[in-house]
Amino acid sequence: MAKVEIPQTRIGSMGATMPLICFGTSYSVLAPSEFLKPSVVNAIRLGYRHFDTAAFYNSEECLGEAVTEALSLGLIKSRADLFITSKLWCSDAHSDRVLPALQKTLKNLGMEYVDLYLIHFPVSLKPGSQGIPFPSEDVLLMDFKSVWEAMEKCQSLGLSRNIGVSNFSSKKLETILSSAKIPPAVNQVELNPLWQQKKLREYCRKNNVHLSGFSPLGAPNTWWGNNRVLDCEVLKSIAKARGKTVAQVCLRWCYQQGASVIVKSFSKERMVENLEIFDWELSAAECREIEQIPQQKGYTGHHFISSEGPYKSFEQFWDE
Repeated sequence: MAKVEIPQTRIGSMGATMPLICFGTSYSVLAPSEFLKPSVVNAIRLGYRHFDTAAFYNSEECLGEAVTEALSLGLIKSRADLFITSKLWCSDAHSDRVLPALQKTLKNLGMEYVDLYLIHFPVSLKPGSQGIPFPSEDVLLMDFKSVWEAMEKCQSLGLSRNIGVSNFSSKKLETILSSAKIPPAVNQVELNPLWQQKKLREYCRKNNVHLSGFSPLGAPNTWWGNNRVLDCEVLKSIAKARGKTVAQVCLRWCYQQGASVIVKSFSKERMVENLEIFDWELSAAECREIEQIPQQKGYTGHHFISSEGPYKSFEQFWDE
């Protein structure tokens, strides 16, 4: 297969370009790194240019090694050919820990900068708290203003070309925007036909925050996901009529909402299929069918919710 040219979008106040299909690496929580590295190299060979990692995934070092190998193989000319996203974990979501956390990420990646650095969740944990689950007493309210100021410093220093957030509701995003000198360029959230985020999509559109969707297939192979999306009869019917896979219908739907999308697969066949969504489109009638699908959130964030903590209910955490 020839290398696919993936469409890009402009993000942030400086108008950086970001590929709209991103290869995710969170599988490293479940899979040995020897599977991830060759998959990333193969993804680069196929045309993927945007890669998503996080301190929590323990995949930064492996991703960096894969990029180094891709460079040595001549698959890319320089680091600048790629767009790399990483995330600040909750135990480092304190104003004095943000910069050191990013510096550690860069050391893991073997890079001088990332293209996008996100606050992973709108909550802090006590410094040093590790893994999931964690004690409920470790969960703290985030000082959004001071943490965001530290994120802005990371961009001002050139260590991250763009900054943003992840898993933020409209209300929490509004809190950041109310004092931000550099507005968030991206909000990365769960997005698929069974969790369409209509209110949040509209809020981000009005405030020039690009929405990036994770778990576009419902994350069936993760510790929290399920098969509801891939088993949805509406999506199966559309896919059959189109001669596409359910996964391709989901990815195309996200793309038509103006969102970028994060895909994850070690299978070369599926990696190729995930890129075959740009030469066709869902009709208005098909989109209306999808809009009528009953909605249900996949990731609840239950680890951050307890009667003793700052977030005592799902509604409080997600502002729903």
